[in-house]
Amino acid sequence: MKAVGYKKPGAIDRDDALVDITLPEPKAEGRDLLVEVKAVSVNPVDTKVRRRAGADGDGYKVLGWDAAGMVRAVGPDVAGFNPGDEVWYAGSIARAGTNSELHLVDERIVSKKPVSLGFEEAAAMPLTGITAWEMLFDRLDVRKPVPGAANAILVIGGAGGVGSMTIQILRALTDLTVIATASRPETIEWVKQLGAHHVVNHREPLAPQVAELGIGAPAFVFSTTETGSHLSDVAELIAPQGRFGLIDDPEALDISPFKRKSVSVHWELMFTRAVFETADMGEQGKLLAEIARLVDEEKVSTTLTDTLGPINAANLKKAHAFIESGAAKGKLVLSGF
Repeated sequence: MKAVGYKKPGAIDRDDALVDITLPEPKAEGRDLLVEVKAVSVNPVDTKVRRRAGADGDGYKVLGWDAAGMVRAVGPDVAGFNPGDEVWYAGSIARAGTNSELHLVDERIVSKKPVSLGFEEAAAMPLTGITAWEMLFDRLDVRKPVPGAANAILVIGGAGGVGSMTIQILRALTDLTVIATASRPETIEWVKQLGAHHVVNHREPLAPQVAELGIGAPAFVFSTTETGSHLSDVAELIAPQGRFGLIDDPEALDISPFKRKSVSVHWELMFTRAVFETADMGEQGKLLAEIARLVDEEKVSTTLTDTLGPINAANLKKAHAFIESGAAKGKLVLSGF
């Protein structure tokens, strides 16, 4: 089968950073689905792994986690899927990625894709949707109010893939006032279209901008990017006993300024359930099914903003370079081989 992989970690501008390869076809065993990959999207995690981790032994490392496709075969212990089902998922960082014609994935972290979306539109959403959902409802517990705080949340990096899904899920399932950050005219317009009530500029100090809104100190802050540069502002603007979440990897994270306000800190990684096969691993499949329902009910939209053609090394290198530029809005998708 066709695939895209690499051997040594490093910068994307190397000739061998990503290469077209041929691999043996995998076989579905246990609870695995064998999925014929129709479309994939590229996330910051793809670029981070490519820079840091190489292949084992003489093999190739295959990246990619977001995917939409069709079930080709099922393992003997699979109960919820059949060949021919159209599915979407974000995979496991502990296994080979989705940049291949055929891919194995545990059925517990998969759901049927939205019937109203094509494969490209669907592939843009699983990883960011899971990340947003788990942060909002499993980590920050946004349905539980913070006493005396404004019923509001600040989403730092509102125009990115996770931010784009976070805003929509908040508007569809909560009554929170959504404050999103964006800095360029096109990203400001994007987060407004997604449903943000207010937009502030993350290139300027956040605390005074949030104060000027006149709604009070937000109960929640979700930082999707550049957390290190915003931490002091967050400590100032968040409500006492508020809840703060992040998903990026700052070089240092000094949370001592949060002690005075008893702010809780939550670090989300959507791969945790799959990597550790937690007792509640199946919750990811269930939440993806809920997001699919919201999409089909037209309460949440795809965050696809650009397609780059077929899944091959040249196009994936373009996608990685664009993600690393920091200028991404929504999601980039590739489809077919």
